[in-house]
Amino acid sequence: MPANVLKFKKDSDLIKFIADNEIEFIELNFTDMRGKWHHSAEHHSVFTTDTVKNGLFFDGSSIAGWKEIHESDMIVRPDINKVCVDPFAAQKTIKIFCDVYDPATGNPYNRDPRSIARAAEDHLRNSGHADTAYFGPEAEFFIFEDVKFDVSMNRVGFEIDSSEGPYNSAKNYETGNSGHRPRIKGGYFPEAPVDSLSDIRGEMVTVMQSMGLAVEKHHHEVAPSQCEIGILYSTLLDCADNMQIYKHVVHNVANSYGKTATFMPKPIFGDNGSGMHCHQSLWKTGKALFAGEGYAGLSDTALYYIGGIIRHARALNAFTNPTTNSYKRLVPGYEAPVLLAYSARNRSASCRIPQVNSPNARRVEVRFPDPLANPYLAFAAMLMAGLDGIENKIHPGEAIDKNLYALPEHELKRIPTVCGSLREALDALRANNKFLLKGDVFSTDFIDAYIKMKMEEVETYETMVHPVEYHMYYSS
Repeated sequence: MPANVLKFKKDSDLIKFIADNEIEFIELNFTDMRGKWHHSAEHHSVFTTDTVKNGLFFDGSSIAGWKEIHESDMIVRPDINKVCVDPFAAQKTIKIFCDVYDPATGNPYNRDPRSIARAAEDHLRNSGHADTAYFGPEAEFFIFEDVKFDVSMNRVGFEIDSSEGPYNSAKNYETGNSGHRPRIKGGYFPEAPVDSLSDIRGEMVTVMQSMGLAVEKHHHEVAPSQCEIGILYSTLLDCADNMQIYKHVVHNVANSYGKTATFMPKPIFGDNGSGMHCHQSLWKTGKALFAGEGYAGLSDTALYYIGGIIRHARALNAFTNPTTNSYKRLVPGYEAPVLLAYSARNRSASCRIPQVNSPNARRVEVRFPDPLANPYLAFAAMLMAGLDGIENKIHPGEAIDKNLYALPEHELKRIPTVCGSLREALDALRANNKFLLKGDVFSTDFIDAYIKMKMEEVETYETMVHPVEYHMYYSS
């Protein structure tokens, strides 16, 4: 059976492929507002061209932030241009990316993240500024051997364990403690045996390739137990789809090795967190629009795009850094870009201009997003911010090539920052969202529903008693 991303010109071609390859189940995958994949496995005997054309009904009230119980029917409709084999299924199974439709209108559901990403691409083409947006995310993650957590009214806590953790340097193992492990902030590019995760990352790469992803590299990241796999850039919607495959593979390969992977931005105190730096560029009729004669080889279009990202960054944080845990990462001292500036070499800037060998590779790397971002929403929102910068010629000011964390206090005060909490980000989104509404890409209904859903997380977090409060205050 072919093992890559499959595209079909006609619905009947998909049905023929299913029959010819004796596919047992067809999984219909869609993404909720938080970015989590959902699926339903349909048996091949009932999956027909009518299924592809009309879709299937499901209960939208059971998906967070979607329909109320009295209007729960929704339609999930397969996209025959994005199909891949599921290597984790025991029976022959394919996965089909799906869009969600509202049966009351027959239109794409305005709270479906994939439909929002598709609308962003349509808006880009209709704007006349460009016809293609490329995104290249660099998502980091941690791999642990054991994770326990408890949230009760009388007991709150968590405990993680990894053989790479420096906290295990004195632990007794049945086979002995090898002593080879990364130090705190000392895990970038080590060779084996300090890097103990190379084989599992290699397995992840192999599986990703079998599902159609073009993978460039894998390596250990700065923190012990932290990894990164580099996938090739693609167009906005396709890249967001690829990120869903990426996460699916990381979670399931780790599970098959008896380990567990997480995309939490900051699962470990006192060490680097996980980001998802996003490389971005615009093209029109085959021409790279970010290449020019300005700073670092950038065009005015690229500078205005950066200006839009910086102008709207705090509102973008609601999508690019969408969890309370995200803001444990966005603090100085851990290579996290908290200052809204741009630079050609400075990795402490929120927008970095990578060194390239060709003008066609000229791009901007937005460094504050993290891997818990819903890729459809985050990519679409950044594109809309960049387009707003182009339309309004928002110049980002002068580049800053100094170490931003070493600047004197009076200079630091002049540089804007990302949000300090999810509450701040949601407030910023509430106050600044008109740029997202252009072209009906995002809707007021979606933004209101998103803020409401995320505020539930904020309120849970803010009202939960934390163990460190006992440490600091119990005997006061």
